[in-house]
Amino acid sequence: MSDYRKILFLDIETVTGFSDYQQLDTKWQELWVAKSKFYAQQHIELTEAQIYEDRAGIFAEFGKIVCISVGTLHNEGIRLKSILGEESAILQEFFELVNAHFNDPQKHGFCGHNIREFDLPYICRRAVIHQIPIPQILQLSGRKPWETTYVIDTLEMWKFGDMKNFTSLDLLAACLQLPSSKSDISGKDVSRVFWRENDIQRISKYCMSDVALTANVYLRLSGKNPIPAEKIEYVGL
Repeated sequence: MSDYRKILFLDIETVTGFSDYQQLDTKWQELWVAKSKFYAQQHIELTEAQIYEDRAGIFAEFGKIVCISVGTLHNEGIRLKSILGEESAILQEFFELVNAHFNDPQKHGFCGHNIREFDLPYICRRAVIHQIPIPQILQLSGRKPWETTYVIDTLEMWKFGDMKNFTSLDLLAACLQLPSSKSDISGKDVSRVFWRENDIQRISKYCMSDVALTANVYLRLSGKNPIPAEKIEYVGL
């Protein structure tokens, strides 16, 4: 996009729907066993409880969103903030932001790493579960790729048409000589930090760091200079 200020960079953090497998009722335990069957066959050393703790958060049917972080470019810098709280409130606040400021597909865009396969589908599925109306611009089901060019995925930019390739944000950043956003936690730690340590602010800062890194990856892939650390503003911290 020609005007980078009209792009909303975003990332979500998700956790297991319950703190542990034993809190699922019998029906949901059976559904989880069926959902995780292939993974369990590849990891026979793990119990169902361990597999739930490791994997359930990445599935919208069994996990939930605890943080949506967003960022916008301005004055050669980026301003970041996190939306926190109960999941339904997070989704409603995010959708209000979209409806108010990022609602025109001809002018606005959304950017994330693997945003097409993970972040946006997860957000929309959880919204349906909560019966929260999805903004028209985010109703992507059934749309052709050329109808959703306002969804900018840095993973797809890096693929260059190679559909079988997956590259993590951290690896891509290293290739582009950008500093890692990883601090004392990574994605696999988020459920533990949320359920056991009750430290949502730690998760929030980690999520915002990923948004800043995604913006820099996007700028580098677009032939632009990345944002220096002193131009990164964390709102609310």
